[in-house]
Amino acid sequence: MATSNDKAQQHQQRMQRTKEKVDAKIDSAQQEKGLFIVITGNGKGKSTSGFGTVARAVGHGLNAAVVQYIKGSWACGERELLANAGVEFHVMGTGFTWNTQDKTSDIAAASKVWQESKRLLNDPHIDLVLLDELTYMLTYKYLDLDEVVEAIRNRPKMQHVIVTGRACHRALTDLADTVSEVRSVKHAFDAGVKAQKGIDW
Repeated sequence: MATSNDKAQQHQQRMQRTKEKVDAKIDSAQQEKGLFIVITGNGKGKSTSGFGTVARAVGHGLNAAVVQYIKGSWACGERELLANAGVEFHVMGTGFTWNTQDKTSDIAAASKVWQESKRLLNDPHIDLVLLDELTYMLTYKYLDLDEVVEAIRNRPKMQHVIVTGRACHRALTDLADTVSEVRSVKHAFDAGVKAQKGIDW
């Protein structure tokens, strides 16, 4: 029967092997470039993850900008906080498409805020651009897919870009360096719980 000393030694050996593997991966990762990150899926937390990365970047002294598609003019806790920290914001401002029910005005609003997105994606002084819920603009064909892909592909070399939203187009996930899919296991709203200030918005 293994003694506590034997178990401690076995644990130390396992952790040493793990450390060696991790160290080898760190040593082999020498390329530096701006990352393109996609956060998609049906679960809650995609925008929250994107904003968390913006907060991290700002905390390290990087310049960040956010473009919010789909969002309306209502209060946004992340915007209130990060705008005060110098983050540039552009908001489509029309709200959810099922509320507006006006495709022509939605396309016009999307095109207007996309112009700001293109400007940011061409600015080497912006270290990180969050294109929050951009995926819906492609699903609804409010924006041209090829133009979006080209703008992201041709951005400054060290600029990081995050795209959030459900059902991200394959052209973007193929281009991305990192893709995370948020899966919904359970959601309070489905059980009739109201969206909570400071937690859901």
